[in-house]
Amino acid sequence: MSAWQDWINNLKNMDIHSIQQTLESYSQFGPLPGILLPFIEAFLPFLPLILIIAANANIYGLGFGFLFSWSGVVGGALVLFLLCRTLGKNVQAKLLKRFPKSARFFNWVERRGFTPLFLLACFPFTPSVVITVVSGLSRVPFHTFFLATLLGKGVMIFCISIISFDISNLVEEPWRIFVSVTAVLVMWFGGKRLENRYQVNG
Repeated sequence: MSAWQDWINNLKNMDIHSIQQTLESYSQFGPLPGILLPFIEAFLPFLPLILIIAANANIYGLGFGFLFSWSGVVGGALVLFLLCRTLGKNVQAKLLKRFPKSARFFNWVERRGFTPLFLLACFPFTPSVVITVVSGLSRVPFHTFFLATLLGKGVMIFCISIISFDISNLVEEPWRIFVSVTAVLVMWFGGKRLENRYQVNG
């Protein structure tokens, strides 16, 4: 048990340099480590996702680093969502019985749909695993969760990548911050329009 706890503590305390060294040590596997590490973070939320995204951007470059992080994060969230929806049919009833106040959270997510899921996905410090599990146990449609996660995580990962990539030049390139804010607004408005189209057609 102590060895397991030591391994977890080491993962929690990893800095960006140790993450980059870890990813680079598996460079013979191509992009797989850069995708797999953020994928695993969906199930092990104590992993430092921000540092993983920053390391990917600096190892693989801004474009591929963003793409690998995005693929891993979204893939992990979708797998966890589907597991909860498939295996957790009776879990929500047990949670509501044990924690009656959680009904408000379930109702809020189900009633508001895309907007809270998108906004929560945009922020790197929200408990993503909790949001994903609740969404999987609730009646939120799969396409709503997928769209909110795809766009919200895309915004979050893009902003972290563009700011952390070659961070020493950030002061000389303030346009990166402007682009990050613009990306949030564009994704939100675009996602709302797509969600409304789904609801009308579906």
